[in-house]
Amino acid sequence: MSTIAAIATGNAAGGIGVIRISGDEATAVADRVFKAMDGSLLADLGGYRAKFGNVIIGGQPSDNAVALVFKAPKSYTGEDVVEISVHGGLLIVQKTLEAVLDAGAKPAEAGEFTKRAFLNGKMDLTQAESVASLISAQGEAGMKASFNALQGSLSDKINSVLQKLLDMSALMSAWVDYPDEEIPELEEDELLSTLKECEAELDELLQNYDNGQTVIDGVDTAIVGMPNVGKSSLMNMLVGRDKSIVTQIEGTTRDIVEESVRLGDLVLHLRDTAGLRESDDVVESIGIDKAYKALDEAQLVLAVFDNNKPLQKQDREILEKAKSKPAVAVINKVDLEQRLETDEIENAFAKVVYICAKENKGLKELSSAVEELLGVQDFDTGAPMLANLRQRQNCQNAKENIAEAIGGVEMGVTYDAVNVMVDSAVEELLSLTGKKATTEVVNNIFSKFCVGK
Repeated sequence: MSTIAAIATGNAAGGIGVIRISGDEATAVADRVFKAMDGSLLADLGGYRAKFGNVIIGGQPSDNAVALVFKAPKSYTGEDVVEISVHGGLLIVQKTLEAVLDAGAKPAEAGEFTKRAFLNGKMDLTQAESVASLISAQGEAGMKASFNALQGSLSDKINSVLQKLLDMSALMSAWVDYPDEEIPELEEDELLSTLKECEAELDELLQNYDNGQTVIDGVDTAIVGMPNVGKSSLMNMLVGRDKSIVTQIEGTTRDIVEESVRLGDLVLHLRDTAGLRESDDVVESIGIDKAYKALDEAQLVLAVFDNNKPLQKQDREILEKAKSKPAVAVINKVDLEQRLETDEIENAFAKVVYICAKENKGLKELSSAVEELLGVQDFDTGAPMLANLRQRQNCQNAKENIAEAIGGVEMGVTYDAVNVMVDSAVEELLSLTGKKATTEVVNNIFSKFCVGK
């Protein structure tokens, strides 16, 4: 394969910027743009060695740099790799990359370094996909779960199920193909027990899928309520600064204000909406329509009520709409006299939290309520976890194939027919880990990575 290069650090000024080069000619290309202070060549270095020197751009030394050499196969990609670290100004990083490309490297495609790692057997497809999850993780729990997947937690689980299916398939094939040989009889009870065990393990992965996505991707959350109940104050309390304008004037928030925040181990993608009421104001009415749409689309609703006012018509509308959604009732202004009929709210919502957003009181209780409502309060970041819809679909298909095999055994279907169903499950799991994934699937996965990774 050709030698490729790309900027491996973010597109922003920083302390350093790293240009990664990978391929058979990595050290030769790097030697054309990097000159060590002691005059040595990177091509003569062993792996895991570094040199301090200058990068040469347009024939002139242009920056101090450190070049780090990795030798195949003990590198990220499994190929020879050189990483040149220069000062992190956007211009010098870009100019260094251009010099590397002029020296013979080709621009890396999106995700090409990790794709080469996969193709060279440094990781399977589930681990490769966990790289993208780790990069995009916004909460600590999501970060830990993604790292454990990178370390092989999902791979180990799938391979364990695979081995059981393969061993069973081999026994059934031998029993069918060599009936006259002295092959130990395959007991039906043992066969059913193994199949049901595999089905249960895959079912556990599927059951945990939604929780895993919630932890890694975060939750689209709508803050809804009537004007002046404290939606914007709640938004500001969650964000930790004045994100939304707070006044005593009804209708202050007219458009949706968005922000992502950490709440416990979760990331909430918040949308502070316009107060829900009847309005003749054209602009405010548009904001109210957007608020109802946000409520309908949200994965989580924080329905805010004013402890100091009786329930209004619009309060009850929100109450009815929220019944069909994962929703927490947030009763605000508990520092004021209670005039709110809380019994009606507590009967309608699974979780009710009492807060004083103005004084930043109740955040811990809200965090606990949200985690319990979404079922992630005891989320195990070390447990195997399906990372995306592709993995989920392969796992679902494999489980269905195994269920068919169980039904076949129970109905007395011949072992060769049962084995076809088991083989179908095996194919799905091999596709999940990438051992039999199509070229189209592999290319599609890595096309979604950033360039440089």
